[in-house]
Amino acid sequence: MMTPRKKQQINILLADDGSDHARAAVALLGDLPLPSECLITVFRVFASTQAAEVTYLEEAVAQTCALLMNKGLQTKSELLLGSPAEKIVEYAEEHNPDLIVVGAKGLRATLGILLGGVAQQVVEYACCPVLVVRAPYDKLRRILLVCDGSPYSQQAVKYLGNFPLPGGVSLQAMHVLPPPPFPVVVAELPYSGLAMVEPLPVPEEIAALRAGEEQAGQALLDRTVEALKKHGLSATTVLKRGDAATEIIEYARKQQIDMIVTGSRGLSQFKSWLMGSVSRKLVHYSGCSVLVVRGPQAG
Repeated sequence: MMTPRKKQQINILLADDGSDHARAAVALLGDLPLPSECLITVFRVFASTQAAEVTYLEEAVAQTCALLMNKGLQTKSELLLGSPAEKIVEYAEEHNPDLIVVGAKGLRATLGILLGGVAQQVVEYACCPVLVVRAPYDKLRRILLVCDGSPYSQQAVKYLGNFPLPGGVSLQAMHVLPPPPFPVVVAELPYSGLAMVEPLPVPEEIAALRAGEEQAGQALLDRTVEALKKHGLSATTVLKRGDAATEIIEYARKQQIDMIVTGSRGLSQFKSWLMGSVSRKLVHYSGCSVLVVRGPQAG
């Protein structure tokens, strides 16, 4: 028998720029069974070139607050001048929210999330979990939790266990094994000049290695499911093999996943890019919302 889930007080920082993705974020928050004590800070940043629009921006933020208050939620608003990503991160460092919610693509963006875009920068540098919401948003029905056994992944499991999910959500836990080290032989087709790659028979030792990896991967998924049960959540498991980000994104697309949950170690004090990180690729390329649960800053 699963333990009933406890509602906890949650302080949320919502980055609002009036874009479709920001409106999707408002709709998603409105669907969550947030406790009445939850405080959502509707945060909007404007550039110096928008100084003449301040009155309009204040009205837009007030409308967002009204939408959330109609859901029985407490809100307050902040309107600041500066760089959006920088101000969001600074405000979060000062006020320690439990979650930052940001749209995947800003009002003035035309090419989606680019390396260094606002959503990407917030994910990289924020001191707390970040939910990147993509439009269009309908409902939160299917959630995919990515786990790899790392401390950051375990932190994501724990965070999701306390996350206020709507009733009836389908939850899946996914682990991706590394690509198989298949030996291959390259042969040239007669008269064509084309090369053909033929896999050699898989040696017994490679087959045994693959079987061991699959057993360990399934054991990790089973432990994850047990950890979720302690929080009152049930989940099915998915074990894949290949490039992690590619497999996750493709599976999420085929299964019409509404939100991917993943852990991330965050950046070091040198602010260096973690090129090729799975969490970055998920935020950048997936077609659904992504919740990135940050690990502690690396020193």
